[in-house]
Amino acid sequence: MAATLSPPRILPSGDSAITVEFSRKIDDTANQRVLALDRILTREQIAGVTETVPTYRSLLVHYDPVQIGFEALGERLVALAQLPVPPTVAMRRWRIPVTYGGEHGIDLEDVARTLDTTPDDIVARHLAGDYRVAMIGFTPGWSYLSGLENFLHMPRRQNPRLLTPAGTISIGGVQTGVQCLAGPSGWHLLGRTAVRTYQLHRDPTFLLEPGDAVTFSAVDAKIFAEQDRAAESGELVAELAS
Repeated sequence: MAATLSPPRILPSGDSAITVEFSRKIDDTANQRVLALDRILTREQIAGVTETVPTYRSLLVHYDPVQIGFEALGERLVALAQLPVPPTVAMRRWRIPVTYGGEHGIDLEDVARTLDTTPDDIVARHLAGDYRVAMIGFTPGWSYLSGLENFLHMPRRQNPRLLTPAGTISIGGVQTGVQCLAGPSGWHLLGRTAVRTYQLHRDPTFLLEPGDAVTFSAVDAKIFAEQDRAAESGELVAELAS
């Protein structure tokens, strides 16, 4: 029989949610356990569980306290979380086009100076990455990706911007990300994509899902403009590997 895994921490989140915490830091192993438990709960259909929200290191489980209590649900979650991680479901692989630098990536040159290299080297390193969607959050479609090369790890900006463009591809800390909607950000802007990871009236509304694999490809500003018009009309633009 396969050995069970270490138990997670069970934390109350108000009176109708539980946080199942697997780690206190960003950790791919913990994230895999988060996504595994999320899949298990989808399969088990526990009475009273109304929604699950996976993050990098924990799973938020919303429940109806009239149908199931905190103690009973907590015990069930601990037991399920200690089961061996099931085989990963078939991973979708996305290829996302990016226009780097210039007006679309206004921090690229500063990042290169800070890391004592060239903008071309930063782009090459970022393109070489094989990333995985660890979580979706902050704003609809904002995709946090693990797998950023250590060389590109750098603190977030001391002075966050109040507004950054939709489609921004950026780095911050140990992560890279795809920002769908315009909004504030303290990350470093390397480029921009026409891909809409969230589009309300499109099917699917959300393009990327936790566990998906992502790679980036470089396109010029002219191609970006063409893809942006296509994406606005509902085209996915991103390539899904067969």
